[in-house]
Amino acid sequence: MATLRDIKRGIRSVESTQKITKPMKLVAAAKLRRAQERVIGARPYAQKMGELLGSLVGRVGDDGHPLLVRRTGARKRLVVITADKGLCGAFNSNVLRAATSYLREGDNVDVTLVVVGKKSRDFFRRRQWPVKSEMLGFFDRLAYAHAQELASGLMADYMAGETDEVHLIYNEFRSVAVQRVTRQQLLPIEAEAVAGGGDAAGGEYIFEPGPDAILAALLPRHVTTQVYRALMESVAGEFGARMTAMEAATKNAKEMIGVLTIQYNKARQERITKELLDIVGGAEALRQSTEA
Repeated sequence: MATLRDIKRGIRSVESTQKITKPMKLVAAAKLRRAQERVIGARPYAQKMGELLGSLVGRVGDDGHPLLVRRTGARKRLVVITADKGLCGAFNSNVLRAATSYLREGDNVDVTLVVVGKKSRDFFRRRQWPVKSEMLGFFDRLAYAHAQELASGLMADYMAGETDEVHLIYNEFRSVAVQRVTRQQLLPIEAEAVAGGGDAAGGEYIFEPGPDAILAALLPRHVTTQVYRALMESVAGEFGARMTAMEAATKNAKEMIGVLTIQYNKARQERITKELLDIVGGAEALRQSTEA
């Protein structure tokens, strides 16, 4: 049975944990607000670019640019985006589980990885799948240049013929409490994926100097935008998951302190009762010996 000292030590330990989890929740909430604004601001731009590409790809076809060319090979590149830090519930493990499941599919025998975030780097470092490159430690200062660096490497490898498909897997931000694991084909750019709503305005676009020239400039920007959006979605989802996890941890700590306090009071009362019984028993024994 735990002693009073053990219970008191446990209460102090839980209180110390609560002093950590509560500020972490507040910090995550503040960062989430800014990250959420960036994601919401990026989505209309990505959607409008998709509409424009839908019209262009419909005019030019799959052979209009190297990023549209389809190959029959089985070489794939999987970009796994996780966080650099933990303490965010199942945020990282969900992505890693989905990535592992995809890698173990029967037709995915020739897959190389690009890991983004320390959690994915540490996870796949101990696995048999080859890692082409890694990007770490930039989420706190995420900028468009980071997406350009990642996307340019993926596009260069694809156009050089090193891989036949490129996929992204990341957590899409849905709400503070919900992040959905998403796998998105980045390359080759699928006409069906961007063609929806190409002429939603009700008329045809006139392109100058021409669809081919515009595609050459727009397709790399489209790929970079998709990568940037995936990174921003992951950052917002991480802060939402951490805020939810720290709120639950703070609540659990409060409940645990209440339970331990009750145990402490019970143990203290039992100790006092036992001491009183010892005193009463000693006094009674002394009285009986005096009378004798």
